[in-house]
Amino acid sequence: MPKKNQTLGEFIIENQSDFPYSSGELSRLINSIRLAAKVVNHEVNKAGLVDIIGAYGETNVQGEDQQKLDVYANNKFIQTLTNREIVCGIASEENDDFIQIEGHKGDHQNKYVVLMDPLDGSSNIDVNVSVGTIFSIYRRVTPMGTPVQLEDFLQPGNRQVAAGYIIYGTSTMLVYTTGHGVNGFTLNPALGSWYLSHPDMKFPENGQIYSINEGNYVHFPQGVKDYIKYCQEEKGDRPYTSRYIGSMVSDIHRNMIKGGIFMYPKSSKASDGKLRLLYECNPMAYLTEQAGGKASDGFKRILDIKPTELHQRVPFFCGSKKMVEKAEEFMKKAEYGSQSQPFSFSSK
Repeated sequence: MPKKNQTLGEFIIENQSDFPYSSGELSRLINSIRLAAKVVNHEVNKAGLVDIIGAYGETNVQGEDQQKLDVYANNKFIQTLTNREIVCGIASEENDDFIQIEGHKGDHQNKYVVLMDPLDGSSNIDVNVSVGTIFSIYRRVTPMGTPVQLEDFLQPGNRQVAAGYIIYGTSTMLVYTTGHGVNGFTLNPALGSWYLSHPDMKFPENGQIYSINEGNYVHFPQGVKDYIKYCQEEKGDRPYTSRYIGSMVSDIHRNMIKGGIFMYPKSSKASDGKLRLLYECNPMAYLTEQAGGKASDGFKRILDIKPTELHQRVPFFCGSKKMVEKAEEFMKKAEYGSQSQPFSFSSK
């Protein structure tokens, strides 16, 4: 059992034995992420005092307006990971293509690739709402000593060796897993150190919070509409509470602690969904499963999806296991159960 209040550095050293094949690189990689997170946190906390909020004036590959902090966070994480010479490649939601990284001898000997959303929820930064960074780590599949290739990034989520997020909120936390449970570390800004504050994090098996942008209700599939009505029905432990921040990291972090479901389904406006499989859904799904929850696209496990492109989008349902399973029931009934009785509400 992890020891509460030990530093992240101590925790990493203590748990290196979980990775006999790593020779310390994965630990150094996590250390690089924590360093970049501290730098980005410092900049996020200056929003409003310096010219760091607002639009950058360009769009990313998704066609979304880039915020100044998007660009800053992206550059800072890429710079830190590159300078430490730990990874052979990086893919970011903010970049059109992946980045090949040579070792200091140009030998391409590093084992890992990192995929990231450098600043999730950045449109909220100018209204002082929590934002976050999401990261995912894989071992390369192409031969060491050769330049990294697209196939090193297009791996299903079940092959991740580590994943996590940093939430920049009332306190700054780094939450991550290396396949041996989920642990959360809180930054002490006075000392610049991360301390284990949330050991062995677990989703409650059930919950009473549902998180979805109900403003898009008319565009949702029928199964999602039926599940929302189920959540709102006054029966048993329902109605559930609706809580939607609009920052995926914040919504899932809250639901992991309190119990709930986060949903971003496909819609008539986004036929494949909006969230990116590689940068958002896979790392969050890996964390969710390691914390005893469930993550799916409404029909199948997220981590079993074989990616076909870097910026692939998928529908996403994740959270407390029983809540996700109930949402899947409504999705499957609406999709395949034309002969079934339609969902009915109590007259209460």
